[in-house]
Amino acid sequence: MLLFTSKEKVMKYVIYYRVSTKKQGASGLGLEAQKTIVENYIKNSIVIAEFTEIETGKSANRPQLNKALECCKINNATLLVAKLDRLARNLNFITSLQASNIDFVCCDMPTANRLTIHIISAIAENEALLISQRTKQALAEKKKQGVKLGNPKNNGLTLENISKGCATRKENALSNEANKKASTLITMMRKGGSKWSEIVKQLNQNGFRTRRGCNFDITAVKRLYNRYVLD
Repeated sequence: MLLFTSKEKVMKYVIYYRVSTKKQGASGLGLEAQKTIVENYIKNSIVIAEFTEIETGKSANRPQLNKALECCKINNATLLVAKLDRLARNLNFITSLQASNIDFVCCDMPTANRLTIHIISAIAENEALLISQRTKQALAEKKKQGVKLGNPKNNGLTLENISKGCATRKENALSNEANKKASTLITMMRKGGSKWSEIVKQLNQNGFRTRRGCNFDITAVKRLYNRYVLD
């Protein structure tokens, strides 16, 4: 049994998990990782209920999320998710959720405020669109060159090489996306008159890290600002 002093604020959470496929839902793949993140985050807190959705992030059909939100309203609780992308991958959905006046916390950026989440969601949605467009253009160009797509044996590629290539591209994409999100926040705060030290504090509090996984300092912030804004 947990004992709390009168000075301690006990948080009440309704937890929402989401996996994209029935296979992931049945195997626990992805779901277990989310549960581990949430369990590591919760301390001295009350869990009202847990809801698990098996649905793509692009879909607006979220019966389990609707139940979770209703549960939050009834119990005056906060919605808790492991990562922001478990809620949705489009800005309109996040905006609608914010308009519902239900507090929600993402374990991967627990100190982020509504404005920060709005900006990051907008960047993520735009980046996803750009990646999709680039992929279609690349496939169309390969097809035009006579490359047979869809079967690695026809174009000399092995499954191992494809896997390594995807992993490398994913790592680079994450690094670039993180830099773009950080640079957007830096630009917004700088134009708003914030000092470099204030920007550093905001980035670190919101969980942003440099490409080497370190906390930001003023030098790193200025370097990123010059690279993405002044170029």
